[in-house]
Amino acid sequence: MKRIYAWLAAFAMIATFGLIVPASATAAPYCGITWGSLAKTSSSHTSAPMTDVRTGKHACFDRMVVDIGGTGAGYTVRYVTAVHEEGSGRIVPLRGAADLAVTVNAPTHNGYGYAVYRPANRNELTNVAGYSTFRQLALAGSFEGQTTIGVGVRARLPFRAFVLNGPGTDSRLVIDVAHRW
Repeated sequence: MKRIYAWLAAFAMIATFGLIVPASATAAPYCGITWGSLAKTSSSHTSAPMTDVRTGKHACFDRMVVDIGGTGAGYTVRYVTAVHEEGSGRIVPLRGAADLAVTVNAPTHNGYGYAVYRPANRNELTNVAGYSTFRQLALAGSFEGQTTIGVGVRARLPFRAFVLNGPGTDSRLVIDVAHRW
């Protein structure tokens, strides 16, 4: 009986001094992020062209924004073993331990066939030096009304994708990739 009391006393001391962490404290997601790393899609299509790609650093994630010169652009965002060029199928080499393929259901040219989005360097769409998660953004091409961007990521991390309409008649595809799980 003395052993049981000794165990109970020891347990009470441990719990009192905070040496036991409640399960709810260890299960809290990083920054409240519950996105996961499975593919995200929206099946909308538009003839409005993609006009720019921008990136930004946030406290809990890195953000990529694809500007669209109209509304209704759908997308598929997913981790792949390799990102392939549109049309040719050649592999686009990317820095990082994971490759995220971002396919936007919008071309890089207008209805007259003129290129609207012409990056200075298709292998470095933006400068992501110093970012926590992004390692490289590369244009994999535009073919038959869709454009693919390869994102080299530090590791396979949770992400989300969504479209914001406005201001005016423009829209933006937003992809956030968490810094960690």
